[in-house]
Amino acid sequence: MTERIDLSNLKPAQPRQERKRVGRGLGSGKGRYSGRGIKGQKSRAGSHKMKAGFEGGQMPIDMRLGKLRGNTSADAMPIGPFRTYSQPVNLRDLEDRFEAGAEVTPDSLVAAGLLKNTKTDIKVLASGDLTKKLVVSAHGFSKTARAKIEAAGGSVVWLKGEPVFRAKARKTRKRKPEANGEADVVEAVAEAPETEGAEAE
Repeated sequence: MTERIDLSNLKPAQPRQERKRVGRGLGSGKGRYSGRGIKGQKSRAGSHKMKAGFEGGQMPIDMRLGKLRGNTSADAMPIGPFRTYSQPVNLRDLEDRFEAGAEVTPDSLVAAGLLKNTKTDIKVLASGDLTKKLVVSAHGFSKTARAKIEAAGGSVVWLKGEPVFRAKARKTRKRKPEANGEADVVEAVAEAPETEGAEAE
């Protein structure tokens, strides 16, 4: 015979464990230090909010291990961990897969089977000849590829904006004015005795 369930004998299906109530006096069993012990890092407030890899103050393993050589800053692109990648597309492929007057876009390149997807930037290279008038949209173009496309009557569209090339300023050496000044002083001193001798005569 099953027991009748009412408010007096109602229990959860999964047994519950009461939370530990600390700091409620010495008679509670968790008094004085509340289970944290005496002193030390783990006894302080906020001691369990350490960043991943924290080793108690000693030198972390990521700092103890050797480092790879090379540039590791964003200014060193495209070298190091900030290197960018692009998918190359040659002009000979555009000549074979597209008709004259077509608009070449990343999606059309995928449809033509030249690319797997459009997740990576595309750069058009100048390998091969192009005789058809095409409007090519890509993230980058080599100088020769751009010249060949425009020579065939087509045009290029930069998907991330046309790059701006800044000419490097040349350093010019300036002549030091001190050298000329010293020469003038020497000439003046050399002429001075002759003038004084003429006046004495």
